[in-house]
Amino acid sequence: MEMRRTVPVALDVERDDAALLRDTVDTFLWSAQYVVDHAFKGEYVTTSKTTLDEETYDDVREATDNFNGGLVQAARDKATEACKSVVTRWKQGKKASKPRFTSPHVVYDHRTATFHDEYVSLATTDGRIKVDYVLPDEDSETPHSEYLFSDDYETTGAELHYRDGTWVLHVHCKLEVKSDTSEQTTSENGAVLGVDLGVNNLAVTSTGTFWTGDEFDHWRREYENRRGDLQQCGTRWAHENIQSVGRKETGRFKSMLHRISNELVAEARENGCSVIAFEDLTGIRERTGASWGHKWAFDRLYEYVEYKAREYGIAVEQVAPENTSRRCSQCGFTHPKNRDRERFGCLKCGYENHADYNAAKNIGLRYLHRNQTGGDGGAPLSVRLNSGTLNANGGYSPASLEARTGVHAESHRDSGG
Repeated sequence: MEMRRTVPVALDVERDDAALLRDTVDTFLWSAQYVVDHAFKGEYVTTSKTTLDEETYDDVREATDNFNGGLVQAARDKATEACKSVVTRWKQGKKASKPRFTSPHVVYDHRTATFHDEYVSLATTDGRIKVDYVLPDEDSETPHSEYLFSDDYETTGAELHYRDGTWVLHVHCKLEVKSDTSEQTTSENGAVLGVDLGVNNLAVTSTGTFWTGDEFDHWRREYENRRGDLQQCGTRWAHENIQSVGRKETGRFKSMLHRISNELVAEARENGCSVIAFEDLTGIRERTGASWGHKWAFDRLYEYVEYKAREYGIAVEQVAPENTSRRCSQCGFTHPKNRDRERFGCLKCGYENHADYNAAKNIGLRYLHRNQTGGDGGAPLSVRLNSGTLNANGGYSPASLEARTGVHAESHRDSGG
């Protein structure tokens, strides 16, 4: 089993080297876009890495004045994965368009980057350059000391990102971990963590943890107001600042969603869950009244949870969303009037609770029903709650007193983690 970590490291880049890195970024993005455009030329989208390499490598090298071969291949790999993602969404009946590479970044591996204690050597459009790290105090415990400079973790590559005049290297590290037999048993027959997404509460789990949308909504309105004020100016300076505001907004929200995703995965691990179940995100705007910004946040959060959970062998799945907010997780009775805004009250059995919490439990139950009817012996057997578990038939089993110590009925967190 592999444990993977990504450590952001700020770089101290001199002016001449900064110009060279910007040129490298532009060339890398152009190369990736060339491969994507080629992949979309035929009747079908080409997703074979070997085919795209054979059909584009020489052309890209010639057009870019012999751009570093390793970076050309990294750009091809980036383009191939983007094309595969589009095709996968099409197969799932979801909308997706041809990828466009605009975010300033370069992907490095062990051939194109060499990592040292105080600096990194990076391939560029004109040979290699050495760039110093900007590191925190040596005495402080940081991801740099825990992963990047640890003898246990292996550095496998990195992505160089540029934003608002700052260069940051996101270094990828991995650790080989021997799986314990007892952990394998838990993973194969663990519980499901149901997750409901919404506007007032960005995420709510079946264990009763809430991540409210207050901070997200505050900053969304704040950035909208800033853009509105700048648009009224109509100057070139204002236009450039609108773009800067957009980058800051995206950066803030991505950081927020990374924190929430980390906590969601931690919640699943702490509760012995082998699956994290979300509702299908298709059409979620229509169902929840979410804005485009919320839909973007839901998609990013799902992606972050998916790849972070993979490090621990936890699967992330989507289930049909129909009536998860109207169905009683206690008795199964479904009716539109069961839900009144954030309050859920079953008209049949009288069960009452927060509507989003009830929906999160239903999402977990739906995953159980979908998978256990197929006879999969390794399927999870229960939905994890804040005080015990629910089986597929709605049977409740309380947690042991020891396991429940210190756990509240509902745990609320703001969206900033």
